[in-house]
Order: sequence, then C-alpha cells, then structure tokens
Amino acid sequence: MREPNLWKSEKDFYLNVLVNPWYKLLVKLENLVSMETMKFYEEKGIITMHLPVTTGSISSPMGRGSDSLPVKVNLEGIDTYLADSMQFLLEYGCRLNEKGVYYVMPSFRGEKADERHLCQFYHSEAEIPGNLEDVINLVEEYVKYLSKKILENFKEELEKAIGDVSHIEKIANYKGNFPRITFNQAEQALKEKFGDNLNDYIEYNDGWRNITRKAEQELIKIYDGIVWITNYDILAVPFYQQFDDDLAGTTKNADLLFGIGETVGCGERHQNDMDLLKSMKLHEVDKEEYEWYIKLKEKYPLQTAGFGMGIERYLMWVLKASDIRNMQICLRFNGEQIIL
Repeated sequence: MREPNLWKSEKDFYLNVLVNPWYKLLVKLENLVSMETMKFYEEKGIITMHLPVTTGSISSPMGRGSDSLPVKVNLEGIDTYLADSMQFLLEYGCRLNEKGVYYVMPSFRGEKADERHLCQFYHSEAEIPGNLEDVINLVEEYVKYLSKKILENFKEELEKAIGDVSHIEKIANYKGNFPRITFNQAEQALKEKFGDNLNDYIEYNDGWRNITRKAEQELIKIYDGIVWITNYDILAVPFYQQFDDDLAGTTKNADLLFGIGETVGCGERHQNDMDLLKSMKLHEVDKEEYEWYIKLKEKYPLQTAGFGMGIERYLMWVLKASDIRNMQICLRFNGEQIIL
C-alpha cells in the first residue's frame, strides 16, 4: 500500500479518505494506541488527567532552546495559548498522584506543516517521580509494549499493507536496553564516518549545538534502527531540563531516534526553584509568565522526569511512512481554512 498523499488536494480530502484503505487501517492503529496506553499505565498506578487545551505557560517559549512557535489565541480579550505540551501541568499532577500521571490529547505548534511536523498532533505524555534513568526505562517499556500489541492485533493487515514487519518485531522483542550515546559521542560517531566537516550534520550555534535531520537518519543507520541521544548542550534544550553536573554544560535529557528521527523526547526536571531560576536566566526566559511554576518548585520541590511521544511519528514508523501529513484523518494546516 502506497502513502496516499491525499492532503495535496484539500477540497475533497475528507471524501477521499472514506474510500482509502490507508486511513481505515490508520484509525484502527490510533485506537489501539489510545486503548493500550490506558492499560499500560493502569497496571502501574499512573493515572490520566483531564486537562484543558489552553495554557498561560507554554513549554517551548521564544527563548534559547525553543524548538517550536507558540499558538496564541484571544479569549474574550485575554491572550492565552493552545498547549504545545502539558508537561508543566503533568509536573503539577505528580504532586497529586505519587506514582505519576499521563495524558493523550492534541498539541498545537505554530510552525508550518511539512513532512516531519504537523500543526496539530496527538501527544502521548507522562511525568513520574524519579530521574532520567527512570523515565528512559518507562519509555522503552512503553514502546516495546505498543509494538507487541500492534503485532498481536494487526500483523496480517500490516503485512498486506506494507509487506515486511520485521522492524516492528525487532522492537517488540528487543532484549535489554536500546543503544544509548551522549551528544558528544554522537558528534564523534559522525566525525568518524564523515570527517571533521559536519556542517550537514551538526548545527553549531553560539554556545550550543544541535543535530540535523540528516544526522538523525545517519545515527539511526549506525545503531541499527534505534538509538538514544542524551546530554544535549544546556542552551540546545528548553529551560526546564535539569543540569547534569557529571557532564558539564549539558542537561539530563534524551531523545529516542527511530523511524523519521526524534520520536520521543524526555528529560529530568529541575527539582527546586533555585536551579530553575538559574536556567531561566541562561535561556533568557521572562520569569513573569512562569511565576506559578517557580512557586510550585519552591513550595513543593519534587524530583520528576517525563517524556512526550508524537503518536503520528510512532505510527509513521509502524507504517513505514515518509510524510507525516499522511497521518491526519482531518487536515489542519495553520493559516488555511478548515473544511471539516
């Protein structure tokens, strides 16, 4: 089954979806992810939260380390935002349930949609008391679990649709932990393969580095399909990630690369207000919009860590898709009229 690319013709998209087998399989996979996510967390005592889609505190503010644009809306004269993540409220929720909290709901991004990004996407996020190691273990268990359930329920359909499903079988049956390297080690691995000129693979900015889409794909190849990249430079990630004193100048964060590239992002959070304020200053983030968050860390310090997985990106990997715009049942493109 080929990717349909129906999004290129928006006018009759919703009608064409109804007769295309790609989307009939997609809705089944989306349903499985939602239902099995609930079962996965229920066994662990991690509970879901009913959260609003509006927020006054975006998790990707316009400061250093931001990776997206916020979506501002005005409600009866008051400016607010459509949430790009519910991480902050999930941190809040960890103070209400000692084993942690999760949610699956839409997130909104202000950038234009492309083959890797949607303006609105479904986000599977969780926050738990603990550290980076704890949340990495949770993510690995979750990804393996979902992959097993997909094979149990849709192996034959997937074989008919995409042929080989060995990539899913590999992750579902993966023994031990996924490969893990630091950002510095990732840079070195790329140097060993491509030499010292890494302009196509590493973005060098003033005081921080990031990897490109091309680099993500190369690292996925080097590590046979899946790899964690940990310890990004402090200014390469948002202000809420904890500093790593064991590797100066980096944070306790990790991205899981597979399929299209970064599919899961996670990190350990600042435990107290002092570290948080220091980080906000480094990232040049105005603390006024985050006064409640600062006070939460001051009054109720707690070590938490969490992650977010783009469900469409995960299902792209399942379906071997190359364009995330094929993962929408209803089109949502910023700046364009909504038909359905």
